[in-house]
Amino acid sequence: MILPVIMAGGTGSRLWPMSRELYPKQFLRLNGDNSMLQETVVRLTGLDTFSPMLICNEQHRFLAAEQLRQIGHLSNNIILEPVGRNTAPAIALAALSATANGEDPLLLVLAADHLIADIHAFHHAVNTAIPLAEQGKLVTFGIVPTGPETGYGYIQRGDSFGNTAFGVERFVEKPDIKTAQQYLESGEYYWNSGMFLFSAKRYLQELSVFRPDILEACQHAIAEVKIDAVQDFIRVNRDAFSTCPDESVDYAVMEKTNDAVVIPLDAGWNDVGSWSALWEVNAQDSNGNALTGDVFIHNTSNCYINTDDTLVAAIGVENLVIVNTKDALLVIDKSQVQDVKRVVEYLKKNNRREYKLHRESYRPWGRQDKVVDTPRYQINRVTVKPGGKFSLQKHLHRAEHWVVLSGTAEVTLEDKTYLLTENQSTFIPIGSVHMLENPGKIPLELLEISSGSYLGEDDIIRLKDHYGYC
Repeated sequence: MILPVIMAGGTGSRLWPMSRELYPKQFLRLNGDNSMLQETVVRLTGLDTFSPMLICNEQHRFLAAEQLRQIGHLSNNIILEPVGRNTAPAIALAALSATANGEDPLLLVLAADHLIADIHAFHHAVNTAIPLAEQGKLVTFGIVPTGPETGYGYIQRGDSFGNTAFGVERFVEKPDIKTAQQYLESGEYYWNSGMFLFSAKRYLQELSVFRPDILEACQHAIAEVKIDAVQDFIRVNRDAFSTCPDESVDYAVMEKTNDAVVIPLDAGWNDVGSWSALWEVNAQDSNGNALTGDVFIHNTSNCYINTDDTLVAAIGVENLVIVNTKDALLVIDKSQVQDVKRVVEYLKKNNRREYKLHRESYRPWGRQDKVVDTPRYQINRVTVKPGGKFSLQKHLHRAEHWVVLSGTAEVTLEDKTYLLTENQSTFIPIGSVHMLENPGKIPLELLEISSGSYLGEDDIIRLKDHYGYC
């Protein structure tokens, strides 16, 4: 049996303003109804696998859990990284967890933010890799290149293993355009996909040889694991894991082992590393425009336009990326999309929230949209899913006024509990202990008006909750 291990720990900024530090691209719906993470899980259907194991950052835990829940794959299967330490330690945590009871599954290591168009070809490559992994080989999947790409690392193949696999001659860093063209013309090189298949114990064996420091740190970290059965999280020891070196699986193991094997994969793979890449994989009209949302165009060609909820009109333009979210607008020439990082650098330097947060944010109980944000008052549109509830809490610097738009709210205020329905409201004074719950069968929608001398998130004193905040 195969245990899929899905790496979802990135906080990339190349797709800003849709991708933010606390809402990175693996959680975005970029090419269909599912997020990229959900698509990664769904494309496993048809393979003989266990339920996938997800590895993600602590700060993304509720978002990851909700997206797995939506597709029926949430089952105490999320390992939380207290700090980011790259792929070699992350895979080590998965392998140690998978072998804890003496079992030795094949780990199918996947990134949560890749697109694969040809699912049949992907399944065929995985099934081809199984007997090799069972023989102790560490298999990587090399993407058959479609051009002299300078944004990927490459794998040079060596001697053949039958007709479908090759030994790995070497891994090479991202090349310049001249070198990339030479790689393409030779026919001996593949793009490094970052996808692998190997036995859990075999990976740990090689890690013990080449990077015993990583293995030891991960062993200490997972020896004190805590299972959060309510929220399906597996927490490792923060102090032990923090001592672990930051190292990719390529550097730590794959470049050093004598048992690396590469299987060519030609399946419409794309890591969606830029807006121009996303334009390429989306459906386009007869003029080469890929459009999402409320868009009007005239005399416009070869553009990618994506808007959340407001109209975007584009007239007489070409080769542009236009991305409109609730709190930011990006307009950039497709040939310069790599410079999006400069916007993020500017936002970080000036401590602007737009690099980190969307106006709309997701919580374990639902979501909130910050409609108005000033130093003295804020207005949030809050959605609480059925059964969702706030922490039992109080605030020292702000009062709140809740107005129910639809659904039913159960309000606890000090020693009283009462119900509010549509068009009813309540006032929460400063310092009052309170809680909100949705006891109904439909989402609860309300306006939350906060006012006071300080409105920061850290003015929440949680007395009790169900989500691991306290």
